[in-house]
Amino acid sequence: MNQPVKVFLTSSAFLLALSLTGCSKSNNTEVAQYGKNKKVTQEEFYKAIKTSPSSKTILANLLIYDALNEQYGKKLSSKAVNQEYNNYKERYGDQFASFLSQNGYTTTSFRRMIKINLLSKIALKAQIKPTDKQLKKEWKTYSPSVTVQHILTTDKNTANTVIQKLNNGTSFASLAQKYSVDSSSSSNGGKIAAFNKDNKQLDSSFKDTAYKLKNGEYTTTPVKTTNGYEIIKMIKHPAKGNFEENKQDLINNLYDKWAANSTVMKNVISQTLKDQKVQIKDKDLESALDQYKGSTKSAIN
Repeated sequence: MNQPVKVFLTSSAFLLALSLTGCSKSNNTEVAQYGKNKKVTQEEFYKAIKTSPSSKTILANLLIYDALNEQYGKKLSSKAVNQEYNNYKERYGDQFASFLSQNGYTTTSFRRMIKINLLSKIALKAQIKPTDKQLKKEWKTYSPSVTVQHILTTDKNTANTVIQKLNNGTSFASLAQKYSVDSSSSSNGGKIAAFNKDNKQLDSSFKDTAYKLKNGEYTTTPVKTTNGYEIIKMIKHPAKGNFEENKQDLINNLYDKWAANSTVMKNVISQTLKDQKVQIKDKDLESALDQYKGSTKSAIN
């Protein structure tokens, strides 16, 4: 239902220029030709690419990826990357290729985006450890994750029809398969992954309504959300329990919040670049990482 944040997207032309310039014995190697014996050399191509407004951003992304991969790559398995990729592929189904195209991805650059996201989270956990004070503060507003089924319809009348059939005893799963326009969950009886109140991908009306339901209950009036009209059924609504038994959830929640905080993640990247002693030798591109210079201390209370 949701799209990932576009974190990393390389320009193949610029990376090609970098690799050709770095590896070739002569920068006069021909890249293209025109007219009578006229040619474009690697050096000319590289200089032209450097004048592009996006060249510094592309170089910064390349260096960030390489630094993260060098420092934390051994902690990230190809299985984890493939699993995340396949999750998106399954979510979008026949629309996956269209999703990639609309967001400016190739399959290769999308995998790279996934990898840099996962590496960034590994870096975050390596650099910052939650304190007891932070965990106890998180506990004050903590709500355990709930699991629901849902049926998304495009209009209120259809939603009311679904509710009437539920009242008459028709199974939720069969109605989800027939009426829900959410293709990512309809074939699974409308069941979606467990979520908590901090989830930013779900509509706030959806979350607020869901948390009011007890196990086995469903909404008896359509719930208006940004995507349409929802019918929600609670599968598992656990009690809050105590601090110790939910400590790992609290830790995970904090990491999720920090990962969504651009200032925190900027500091994590800054520390990684510092650890890897990253330097830009080309004077025309030396300011590419300026936004990551300065303090690497976390902006976490």
